[in-house]
Amino acid sequence: MPEVKKLPPDLKGRTRYRAVVDIGTHPATGKRKQVTITRPTSKEVKAEINRLGHQRDTGALIMPNKVTVSEWVTEWFAKKSEDIEETTAYNYASLLGHIHNNLGALPLQDLTEDHVTAFRDTLLTTARRRGGVAGTGLHPKTVTEVLNRLREILQRALIRKLVHANVAQYVVVTKKARTAGRKQYPRAVPWSTAEVHQFVAGLEGDRLYAPLLLSLMGLRPAEVCGLRWAEDVDLKVGTLTIANTRTMIANSTSRVIEKDTKTEAGSRVLPLPKRAADALKKFRATQAKERLAAGEAYTESGYVFVDELGLALTPKDLRESAYKVMKQLGLRRVRLYDARHSCMTFLNSQGVADHVLAAWAGHTSADFTRRRYVHISPEDLQPAADAWDGLHGAGHGGA
Repeated sequence: MPEVKKLPPDLKGRTRYRAVVDIGTHPATGKRKQVTITRPTSKEVKAEINRLGHQRDTGALIMPNKVTVSEWVTEWFAKKSEDIEETTAYNYASLLGHIHNNLGALPLQDLTEDHVTAFRDTLLTTARRRGGVAGTGLHPKTVTEVLNRLREILQRALIRKLVHANVAQYVVVTKKARTAGRKQYPRAVPWSTAEVHQFVAGLEGDRLYAPLLLSLMGLRPAEVCGLRWAEDVDLKVGTLTIANTRTMIANSTSRVIEKDTKTEAGSRVLPLPKRAADALKKFRATQAKERLAAGEAYTESGYVFVDELGLALTPKDLRESAYKVMKQLGLRRVRLYDARHSCMTFLNSQGVADHVLAAWAGHTSADFTRRRYVHISPEDLQPAADAWDGLHGAGHGGA
């Protein structure tokens, strides 16, 4: 056991005992790490020596370090970025910015649950810097995402023996805050079947009728933009292969990323409905005429969704084209991604099985598709109201 030394009395006449304990070597530098223990009694010093020795021998010892929250977040993100897509990394960086700004200067080992709780409250009240009124709170879902990332970061630090505990483990967005968020940010209501019919009818004369119609087949905008004539469209057999996507980072047309589907389940082959197949045939003929008219100025990109000169268009172009038609028709403006919800809701109302619905949407879980993409409207509930009349004896008089 290390030597325990008695220190001279301090200014208040108190006697202290001290020992210096070897706790191992630094994994990066190989330098010896030591801890100085100072306690009021020799017995307490020896107890602490034994405790540290036991932790060292069992592998449970957490060595003191001066790593800050920002330094560890940066290191974690650099490693994480090796295994996530560029678009996901961009979204992560935005979330992690809040951690850097609010907790970054703190030593990692000094971070407490109280710090994380105060951080959560700041996010919910004053953390917004863009995408709304500066100085207001973030959407509760965004706050949950930030806390999830912080929890993951601290869990990794725990595994690496940089901290004693994951102090974010039990810090969540409260039920009260979630309820307030639902009132402040009401869930977008997808189009009804009648609104979809109105949109499709108003589209028929539009040059981009075919790709916009595909957006009402349950495809993601990035999947529509990634479609290629040769590899993905088979008009003879009548199928559409979803295997390639074109998406944007930060909504910038200069940062378009081409990649595989979002998940393995997203890679799928869909039978083409007749209206969509006919629209694609007409669009291919239109492109052939445009190719002849443009001559050498035409670009053979091979994509389905292109402009008059053959240049591939982006999800932003698809979205703006759809909004233009909605405005012309006086239709309620919805995101194309919300129109995808309308498609899944309609298929569900037509009795399509949950597992087929999930496969069409490109989801792994049928339960996820049903929970997130199927929206029951009052009209959908009418058969239940009619059925109640049978129980209540409607039409048979009343007491």
